[in-house]
Amino acid sequence: MPSLSHRVLSKSLDVYSFYKYSEILKLLHTKHYYHGSYIYKILANNSFRKFSKDFEYGDKVYAIPIDDKTTSNYSHTAILARALKSKIIKPVYGKLISKNSVSYSKKSLDFRLKNPRNFKYSFKEKIDVILVDDIVTTGTTLSEANEVLKRHNVNILFALTLADAKL
Repeated sequence: MPSLSHRVLSKSLDVYSFYKYSEILKLLHTKHYYHGSYIYKILANNSFRKFSKDFEYGDKVYAIPIDDKTTSNYSHTAILARALKSKIIKPVYGKLISKNSVSYSKKSLDFRLKNPRNFKYSFKEKIDVILVDDIVTTGTTLSEANEVLKRHNVNILFALTLADAKL
């Protein structure tokens, strides 16, 4: 059963995660395979969808999945963002894409810092956004995405992830 945890990155980005990484490690690794799309839909419905039903905010909010490129014939972050769809939250896709395709999986913080994602943002400015990713490990990806969006005058309310690797 998911329970929301909180971490602050770069003193300015709140990240909420639904699971401890160790609790769903094997499920998270299915993202590299076609059947992972089914696993991610179940995880998304049990966490992100439930969150969106209780979420209240004064204006429309966009859910932007981080680097939602298709791998294994689907995008795991797009599945998560889609589960947030509600009267208030509108998922948008292909708006924050990494120009660097190097995998961060099982890589050190030093490696991640030397190989930034180099995100390209292509959407509206002066909007409210929830960033969506599957895992927060060192926080470098979310922090870099946060900085890119700030340069485009986007207000990041917070980030949502399935799992936090520090828990």
